[in-house]
Amino acid sequence: MLLRSMKFLILFTILLTQASSWAQGKKPFSIGVIDEFQSEILHEKRTLNIYLPQGYNPKDSLRYPVIYLLDGSADEDFIHIAGLVQFYSFEWIASVKKSIVVGIANIDRERDFTFPTTLQKDKERFSTSGHSAKFMDFIEKELQPYLEKEYKTTKESTLIGQSLGGLLATEILLKRPQLFQQYIIVSPSLWWDNGSLLKLNSTVLNQNSKEAILVYLAVGKEGLTPTEIPRVMEVDANLLAERLSDAKNSNLTVHFDYLPLENHATILHQAVMNAFQFLSKSR
Repeated sequence: MLLRSMKFLILFTILLTQASSWAQGKKPFSIGVIDEFQSEILHEKRTLNIYLPQGYNPKDSLRYPVIYLLDGSADEDFIHIAGLVQFYSFEWIASVKKSIVVGIANIDRERDFTFPTTLQKDKERFSTSGHSAKFMDFIEKELQPYLEKEYKTTKESTLIGQSLGGLLATEILLKRPQLFQQYIIVSPSLWWDNGSLLKLNSTVLNQNSKEAILVYLAVGKEGLTPTEIPRVMEVDANLLAERLSDAKNSNLTVHFDYLPLENHATILHQAVMNAFQFLSKSR
């Protein structure tokens, strides 16, 4: 028994020494900060994953555009989108201005990204849905003012959304277009509420906006994964592109990008790469 205890003690000491040796000289690798604040509108604490560009210094006079990312949790789209922003802001590429990326971490995306539906099957499938108006209030009245206060931001802002996030981005474009100057909308779930958003009589379609609005809209070859409804997203994205392109708003610029080699699961990375190039050429 004593011999067994001594062997265990020796083994434990060796493992502890190895772990201590491995840890020496090593430190966490960070690409940003995690920020949290209490939302009075949503009645919950919200988490923001924030990428700060190289050279960011809260004490100097430089200010940066902000890219808002829906589905911005660390295990969703934040890391690879922040990587694209960093890559395309290199001086020898410069398709993107050095920017702050704000990943809005999800709590309940079905609740936050959808407006009320008239279809019972949607209500049953997404039981918490229908509260996008409150989430848009959160963005407009709490999130944007908070970032302007806490970080070195300019008024230039971009919104990125895919799938249900693309549905919300489209709703913001049509109902509150002044919130962002640039929209990157990828595979939007416009089927929601039987496509009612496509029929909305929006002011952004009928009169000139005060500021230029750039919209990049992309869709892939749908129906290739088990969760997709074949062709619906392709058709709806084309209909949205036509409505935006036919708008009377001369300050609205639209680029539609069909990516047949991508599907709903793979499209976002390629689409955002293409979007940055389009936005760069359109400025």
